[in-house]
Amino acid sequence: MTIFQRIKNVLFGILVLAAGVVFLLDPSDEAYMIIIAFLTLGLAIRGISDIFFYFTMARHMVGGKVILYKGVVILDFAFLTGTLSNVPKIYILLYLIAIHAFAGAIDVLRAMEARSKVEGPWKLKCFQGVGNILLAVACLVFIRYTNTALIIYSIGLIYSAILRIIDAFRPTAFIVIR
Repeated sequence: MTIFQRIKNVLFGILVLAAGVVFLLDPSDEAYMIIIAFLTLGLAIRGISDIFFYFTMARHMVGGKVILYKGVVILDFAFLTGTLSNVPKIYILLYLIAIHAFAGAIDVLRAMEARSKVEGPWKLKCFQGVGNILLAVACLVFIRYTNTALIIYSIGLIYSAILRIIDAFRPTAFIVIR
């Protein structure tokens, strides 16, 4: 990771941390709409950038079509998220449960694979996965409360921002081929 990427990750982490704290302190309906807009915008940017990356470079790579498929699916999730502003908050909670549970399971599985194959930093990835699974369980436990979606999303933002900042300061591993 270059110095510019580290600075960008730290600044983005601080911005996300501040947004998470603001949403946690003021769980109102306006914050709910802002979170829906952030989720939609973030997913749309990620999906469009993956599709753009496919057409500029990944179509020439082995397995490049996976990047195109991932970009299309993420863009579809962005459109789905944008339409969730007029539905009851229980559906948002179910959406958050699915996102956190899936991301947590993927992170734990990646950490276990890294632990068995490589001597890399697998502990932080496993910690991130367990945290996402715990957020999904918290959504399930407090599913009857309407402001739970905002509180859980805010905790998730704070959690991911802290992990992003930690990851920015972690030394980069170099692979030496002899």
